[in-house]
Amino acid sequence: MTWTANKPYNELPPVPPAVEIETRKVLKATIEARSALSALDQASQRIPNPTILINTLPLLEAQASSEVENIVTTADDLFKFANDENAARSPETKETLRYRTALFRGMESIRSRPISTNTAIEVCSIIHSREMPIRRLPGTYIGNPVTQAAIYTPPSGEAVIVDKMANWEKFIHSHGDLDPLVVMAIAHYQFEAIHPFTDGNGRTGRILNILLLIEAGLLRQPILYLSRFIIRNRAEYYRLLLDVTTSGTWEEWILFMLEGLRQTAESTVNKIDAISALQSTTTERVRGLTKGGANADLLAVLFEKPYCRIADVMASCRVSRPTATSWLNALVDAGVLTDIRVGRERLFVNVEFFQLLTRAEQPES
Repeated sequence: MTWTANKPYNELPPVPPAVEIETRKVLKATIEARSALSALDQASQRIPNPTILINTLPLLEAQASSEVENIVTTADDLFKFANDENAARSPETKETLRYRTALFRGMESIRSRPISTNTAIEVCSIIHSREMPIRRLPGTYIGNPVTQAAIYTPPSGEAVIVDKMANWEKFIHSHGDLDPLVVMAIAHYQFEAIHPFTDGNGRTGRILNILLLIEAGLLRQPILYLSRFIIRNRAEYYRLLLDVTTSGTWEEWILFMLEGLRQTAESTVNKIDAISALQSTTTERVRGLTKGGANADLLAVLFEKPYCRIADVMASCRVSRPTATSWLNALVDAGVLTDIRVGRERLFVNVEFFQLLTRAEQPES
């Protein structure tokens, strides 16, 4: 195997790697990560209204995954414009919201056909809001952000990249007895090493991680918030990716990804439990504040959309605008919600829920 930082790595070996992968350490970590993922999947089914998780957690994943690539926006802006990305003023907010759209589109795609190179192309194209074909021109490299010196130069040449993506795709669907979590970790490295697009490879790769878990039947919904773990360990993430390239240190990389899955799944279960508790508390509080407090659809919309519009309540509860406005005003007066102006619209913010969503939950250990 030959590798030089400033030379296209056209000799990138195919997967699976020609070394022992499921070592004793990897097998132990795999069992722990699978147990945590199973608990997360079960927790997502326990919550009375799973739409709450589907509407909110992918936004936080989109924010964190974009931040890994230094595309920074606030959770406040994301939720504010969650229903209308075109209204967002910030290009970073629009691009981050497109990440969520790409994730959902990817989920729709794998319902009818397996994950493939075309899935990756579709996801990356949605993120960038333009066609993102496989790289054709040379010159792509990953450089030191200060000196711009090459750290890694991915394979070059469309035919070479297409061939390596075909191997990546084949590995995902015919990997022998390897556990799907180990397959995900290997496939993620390989995708990032191939670097098939001119831009958006990191975000596309992290969406593919979630799609792989769903396709393998380990998650039913895209509620794994793995990118926060990567942000907290960004230097380690990039170091271990490069170590696989330079030294073939697969075990350390796979253990890192499995630990990320375990920690993320456990902290997300804690968040789901906290959401359930807050829903119960809010239900009791709202019941005595307004006639709408007895309306289950009102309570649902306050959690499905932490930044709620009058029109949302009208549609969900099938009530008139004056009635919806009256209910929301009563909740603002009681301190359950706050209201803000965005252009000509009033948004009603479930502040306590928003704070719960954006705080960092800790894993069990």
